[in-house]
Amino acid sequence: MLFYDETKVELANLAPELDELKSALGIDKKKLEIEELEGRAAQPDFWDNMEESQKVLRHTSQLKSAVESYEKLCAQHEDLVTLVEMAIEEDDESVEEELRTELDAFKETLETLKLRTLLTEEYDANNAILTFHAGAGGTEAQDWVSMLFRMYQRWAERKGFNVKTLDYLAGDEAGIKSVSFIVEGENAYGFLKSENGVHRLVRVSPFDSSGRRHTSFASLEVMPEIDDSIEVNIRPEDLQVDTYRSGGAGGQNVNKVSSAVRITHIPTGIVCACQTERSQLQNKANAMKMLKSKLIQIKEREHFDKIEDIKGVQKEIAWGSQIRSYVFMPYTLAKDHRTGFENGNIQAVMDGDIDGFINAFLKAKSRGEL
Repeated sequence: MLFYDETKVELANLAPELDELKSALGIDKKKLEIEELEGRAAQPDFWDNMEESQKVLRHTSQLKSAVESYEKLCAQHEDLVTLVEMAIEEDDESVEEELRTELDAFKETLETLKLRTLLTEEYDANNAILTFHAGAGGTEAQDWVSMLFRMYQRWAERKGFNVKTLDYLAGDEAGIKSVSFIVEGENAYGFLKSENGVHRLVRVSPFDSSGRRHTSFASLEVMPEIDDSIEVNIRPEDLQVDTYRSGGAGGQNVNKVSSAVRITHIPTGIVCACQTERSQLQNKANAMKMLKSKLIQIKEREHFDKIEDIKGVQKEIAWGSQIRSYVFMPYTLAKDHRTGFENGNIQAVMDGDIDGFINAFLKAKSRGEL
């Protein structure tokens, strides 16, 4: 029964953390805001401005999600306390395994919600736009991009996020030369901003008949999706807009019209493309959204007063030193070079288990260590 007594004490010690978390997340404030927004939604003229009403509903949904997550965590804590007390009272050791599992799940959820309190920067709550580019190395590097693309898709699935591909350029023989996609979900950018940088792969290449070890690189750019409520003055004369046919798998999937759009921002040399929508207008809108996000991100990072001050391709996010290495041979290890966090289960990492890296980054950043 020692385990139950220790668990009872641990749960009692965790109770104050729930109160601190409630304050840090602003749960009471969020509840008041939900009431206010639902009151607005009940007004007869609420749907007169469809765009504004959709923003209100999305914001309401995000607030409710945060409140529900916290309340569910509190309910978990109460259930665990009840289960422990019943086990002690009835001298029942049969629920020990169940209790261990539930306690681990509770502590994992608690840590996840604690991390939300660190996401306080302006665009942290936004969706995230991710763009991969294969480095030198031909097919091996392009295969590495496809592996990373799958890894982030798996991570998003675990979080209940939606992934939508915006632009895709297949490799010559295998893999992907470049891909842009959006991860839609609350705090997607806040979590994924830690992944911006160069990712390094070390393995025996399946494309090398001699079985030699290869090192490959892929760059990942992470941007917040900027909604239309933020004004960005981009002059039409600064844009070069090209249209082309979207790539397809052949047969009925071949696009016979030039619906894909590539936009070049002439002053900076930034290029954004989208080809996944059937409509040229939709692809252009998505490409413009990506351009706006890139310009705002550069403006914020370089402390420019206005977008017009950004000149030259050198201001574009460029290749830098690797942030993380993924080693498959001669040993297996994924290691982040900024925080020192590592995971020896490389297959789990490639299947989307990257929360440890993200959490270590956010904690280190909050302590001013990065």
